[in-house]
Amino acid sequence: MAIITLPEIVDIIVMTIAIGYIFSKFFRRTPQEGYDPLTYYRKNVLWEDIKYGAMIAAPAVVLHEMAHKFTAMGFGASATLHAPSFFGIPYGMYLLVILLIHLNFPILFFVGGYVSHSALPALASSIVAFSGPLINLILWLGGMYLIKHNLVKRKYFTTIGMMAKLNMFFFIFNMIPIPGFDGSKVFAGLIQAIF
Repeated sequence: MAIITLPEIVDIIVMTIAIGYIFSKFFRRTPQEGYDPLTYYRKNVLWEDIKYGAMIAAPAVVLHEMAHKFTAMGFGASATLHAPSFFGIPYGMYLLVILLIHLNFPILFFVGGYVSHSALPALASSIVAFSGPLINLILWLGGMYLIKHNLVKRKYFTTIGMMAKLNMFFFIFNMIPIPGFDGSKVFAGLIQAIF
């Protein structure tokens, strides 16, 4: 079995661009001190915002899903990463979210991607479910550590801080034990394994 397939690579590229566009509405790069306004505004600002949104948000989603995939594969399961569809429309979830953003919809919630895998024992399923949020926890704490200990230049503090806080939100949100969320799969697998 291939570690990653061409359709998964295409899905990751689409995920990254779509998530960059979606989050570009929330995270805007501010010009650095001493910037040249003529050069700055000559650039394609939309594309720059998409790249910045992708830089902040895509690792939280893509690495989260890749953790699920590789952990499942580590347990011997076949696993496939997918970009979400909506009523059978490929990438339809992203199209719906983009439409809702342009309609100024007040609540933004969407599935950034998912991994399907073959059946595993309860404890292994629990570990697979926890692997995605674990990545978000590592990115959150790692980002905060970099800032707290001044391990990056001060000009990157805002960007790393936004990445860390987004990963904090993803970790907490994903660990809520509601059916469909990773948290419910973690706790269900643990309960089945223990009892």
